[in-house]
Amino acid sequence: MSSVTEQISAILWNITHRPRMVDVVDILLLTFIIYTLLNHTRQTRISQIIKGIVILLAATWVSDLIGMRTIHALLSWVINAGPVLLIVLFQPEIRRILEELGTTSLFDSTSRMQELSNTELIIDEMILALEHMARRRVGALIVIEQKTRLNDVISTGTMVDGVISQPLIENIFEPNTPLHDGAVVVRGDRVVAAACLLRLSDTTGVGRDLGTRHRAGLGVSEVSDATVFIVSEETGIISMAKDGHLVRHLDEASLHQILQGIYEKKDEKDGRLAASLLHFKQRRRAARDEQPTDKKA
Repeated sequence: MSSVTEQISAILWNITHRPRMVDVVDILLLTFIIYTLLNHTRQTRISQIIKGIVILLAATWVSDLIGMRTIHALLSWVINAGPVLLIVLFQPEIRRILEELGTTSLFDSTSRMQELSNTELIIDEMILALEHMARRRVGALIVIEQKTRLNDVISTGTMVDGVISQPLIENIFEPNTPLHDGAVVVRGDRVVAAACLLRLSDTTGVGRDLGTRHRAGLGVSEVSDATVFIVSEETGIISMAKDGHLVRHLDEASLHQILQGIYEKKDEKDGRLAASLLHFKQRRRAARDEQPTDKKA
């Protein structure tokens, strides 16, 4: 523990007294890595462990500061053995994070351009499914994932991994079917999982006429940036939960506006990036094709 403290002190002294360009790049790179890890571990078991590690480090520093040698030695031993224990205990979560980092490719321009072209189709299929289930008074709970990953929620359900369509969504929520009870999680243009379990909201201001679906939708919207659509089984009213707030009595126009705000902003940004990357690839390919010609000339 003391060697780690000395190394940190040396790094801080070098940064404050003789900073170099490589130090600035090093700090920015470390900041980006920490931000990426926190973003991918948010609302997972690992995020709770990170908080525990911070508390443990603080307790170790305080025990060393005030001279509690026995406790300091014990905490130092735990910290030294901590990395191995974390890898063993959280192997599935670490593997999932690495898989997410690997699948988030900035250079997959073809899939991004295809997703951009399917935006209107996704919106239309979602609206048709919500309105049809509302007319039939079929209860539904659809969670649209955004920046905050909902892997903990997905792991409680059944994997589907199907393209969004009206028949698929309605078939999942059809009464007396195996997957109708629970939430559907949507990521991009795909239904990732069904029959997922959500924590209920503790908000006291929720009306007594609202059931478990509405409380579950509010609950996930309180701990993430997801947008949740709820169809009431009793009244057929379509509602939306966002940032811990519930908006009821949504019609086709409001649904279209909300879904456009979810998909088109994301696709516009991804589309510009994909187009620039595609243009860059074409220029490199053209440059390679011209090289043999120049040599022959």
